[in-house]
Amino acid sequence: MKSLATKVQLTLLFFCAVVFSLQAQGDQEIKLFLNQEKTHWVKGTGLGQIWVRYTDLNPGSTIFSTPKNEVFDVGLRRVRYQVMGQITDQVFVYTQFGINSFGSLSGRKPGLFLHDVTAEYALAPGKLSLGAGLHGWNGTVRYSSSSVGSILGLDLPYIEESTNDLTDQFVRKLGVFAKGQLGKLDYRLSVSNPFPIQTALSPVPTLPENVTQIAYYSLSAPALNYQGYIFWQFLDKESNQLPYMTGTYLGKKRVFNIGGGFSTQDHAVEYREVSSGPVVQQASRQFGFDIFYDVPIDTSKGTAFTAYVAGINYDFGPNYLRASGAMNPANGVNANGSFNGPGNTIPLIGTGKVYYTQMGYLMKKDLLGRLGTLQPYGQFTLSDYERVQVPISTYSIGVNWLQAGHRSKLSLDYQSRPVLREGSGEKLVLDSMNPRKGMLVMQYQFSF
Repeated sequence: MKSLATKVQLTLLFFCAVVFSLQAQGDQEIKLFLNQEKTHWVKGTGLGQIWVRYTDLNPGSTIFSTPKNEVFDVGLRRVRYQVMGQITDQVFVYTQFGINSFGSLSGRKPGLFLHDVTAEYALAPGKLSLGAGLHGWNGTVRYSSSSVGSILGLDLPYIEESTNDLTDQFVRKLGVFAKGQLGKLDYRLSVSNPFPIQTALSPVPTLPENVTQIAYYSLSAPALNYQGYIFWQFLDKESNQLPYMTGTYLGKKRVFNIGGGFSTQDHAVEYREVSSGPVVQQASRQFGFDIFYDVPIDTSKGTAFTAYVAGINYDFGPNYLRASGAMNPANGVNANGSFNGPGNTIPLIGTGKVYYTQMGYLMKKDLLGRLGTLQPYGQFTLSDYERVQVPISTYSIGVNWLQAGHRSKLSLDYQSRPVLREGSGEKLVLDSMNPRKGMLVMQYQFSF
C-alpha cells in the first residue's frame, strides 16, 4: 500500500505544482518528501514559451517553393518538464523532457523527447560529485549550458552553443561528468560521446568534392569530447545542483563571477588542402573566458542590474562557418539566395574569434502596480571569422514585462542580423543590396 500511495503521489505531482505554484511566493517550491527528516525528496517543474513573430526573410527564401519576402507566424519555442530528486543522502537524479521549436512548418503531432537523464553520486557532498547519463555539463563559457527559464534576453545566447544539434542533442551528450565547489571555485569537467552527424534530424553539410581550404564536420566515427569550465565566485555562491546557468536573478542574489573553459574533440572536422587531394582531419578546439555580474541596486525599490561579457576562440578547421536560425519560418531558397540560406538563419559559428555581451536593468518592483515591472535589455555579438572579409555583428534589444518574476513573463524583442554573399575573392562579404535583416518577436513564458 505504501508503494502504491507513493506512485499516486508522484503521478499527481505535476498537477499539484501547476495549481499551487500560482499561489507560491518568492522562491517557494513544491516538493514531495520521501523521508521524515525531509532530506530526501522529489519535485517537478514545467515551462512553456510561445512565440508570435514577424520575420523579414533572407533573400531568396521560399516556403514549399513559394517565394516569400516576409512572414508572420506563431510557434512553441520550448515546452519542458523536469523531474528531479534527492533519492539518498548521496544520490541525486535529474530528468528533463519536452519539445523545441514547434512551428507551422514542423511535422505535426510532435513527440516529447529526452533532454536530460542523469544520476550522480556525491563522494564529498558539495565538493565532488560524479555522474553519468544524457547531460548538459558543458565547457567553454557560462551559457554553453543556459537555464532557459531565467535567461535575460528573449532567447539563449546560442553563439555559445557551438555544436547545437550537430553532434549533440540540444547541447546534451551521453557521457560522464564531475562537478563541485571548492570554496569560491566552482568547476565542471565532462567526457562524452558526441552523436554522429549522420543521425542529426536536419542534414549536416559534409565535404564536397574538389572544395579546398574549407572545413566541414567529419563523417568518421566521432572521438570523445572533453569539456571543462571553472569560475571564481567573488560574492554570493550559485547553486550547481543542475548544469544550467541562471541568466538573471532579478535582484535575489549578489553575483560576480569570472570564469574560463574549453572543449575539444579529436578529428571532428575535415578538409582538403588542394583540389582532389587527400582529406585532412583535425580536432575541433574552443577556449573561452567570461564575466558575469548580477546585483540588486536598491533593495527597497527592487531594482537590479545584470551584465555579462564573453570572448571565445573557435577553431573548427580552415574557414569553417555554419549558419543557423531559431524555429526557421522558411524551408527553401531559390537562385537569389545568400550564404545565410532560408528564413532567419544567421552566419553563426565559425573558425575565429567571437565577442558577446548582454546587459539589462530591472526597474522598480511596483512600476506597473499589481501588474509587475519591466526589464529592458540589450545583446550584441561581434564575430571575426576567417571566412568573412570583415567582422560581422548581430544585436537585439528588448524588454521583459515581469508579471510574476520568471513564472509569468512577456517579452518583446527586435533582432538585427547580417546577410552574407560570396565576394569577388575567397572571402564572404556583406550583401550590398540586403546587408541586414530583422525579426520582431513577442514571447510569453510561463513556468512553475
